[in-house]
Amino acid sequence: MKDREKRPLIGISACRSEEAIHPFNRVSEKYILAVLEPICGIPVIIPAIQDTNPEIDYAHYIDGLLLTGSPSNVRPSEYDGKPSVEGTKHDAARDTTMIPLIRACLDKKIPILGLCLGIQELNVACGGTLHQRIFDLKNKFDHRMRRDVDDHEKRYRPAHNIKISDGGLLDKITGEAEVNVNSLHAQGIDKIGEGLVVEAVAPDGIIEAVSFKNNDQFALGVQWHPEWPRPVDPFNEKIFKFFGRACQSYAESKKR
Repeated sequence: MKDREKRPLIGISACRSEEAIHPFNRVSEKYILAVLEPICGIPVIIPAIQDTNPEIDYAHYIDGLLLTGSPSNVRPSEYDGKPSVEGTKHDAARDTTMIPLIRACLDKKIPILGLCLGIQELNVACGGTLHQRIFDLKNKFDHRMRRDVDDHEKRYRPAHNIKISDGGLLDKITGEAEVNVNSLHAQGIDKIGEGLVVEAVAPDGIIEAVSFKNNDQFALGVQWHPEWPRPVDPFNEKIFKFFGRACQSYAESKKR
């Protein structure tokens, strides 16, 4: 895996920003660092400009797909949801790029790891729906990023426990039954998508992890941010390394 030529190509989802005169496609460096180590892959940024570019079959080139977190939320039109509350951030270019790409990767059995927004995109791509504002729901936590502290690092500190499904993929990867994770999301899974199974839940019942139940396909989504802080802790490192090995296996299968 240390040989650069043997590392799998990992596509990283970018976000489109129109806050400047010229639009930007952005990826936080923490995701790139996670691909380099502990995933041990070669990072390839997939731009969110599908509406204006000729169609490119990214799934033809990559050996794995890392779906990053983002300040944006999946548009309700992608899952027949009610219109968003005014002021909700959306990224139409990312939606129209990543959701079809997730489906293409599932068809080709390309490994997928979704983080925060990424688990929501995976669920929607499989026909599931989302809670748009968990904090408005009765008997649910406020899962959003902490706003009572100014220190960015403190906002990524563990916020609540999750209970991991016995015998599931996440149990297999980590060997843990319950762990403490960070929480920086307003949306969350409502109806689970077709082919997905619940891998972990928060104490308030919100789904915190899902996987694709087809044993031939590695697809895992987690609602927390395992990539931060760095260095990645042992629990999350196991997830990244397992994903990396799945991507490496896929890359090797293409050579046969």
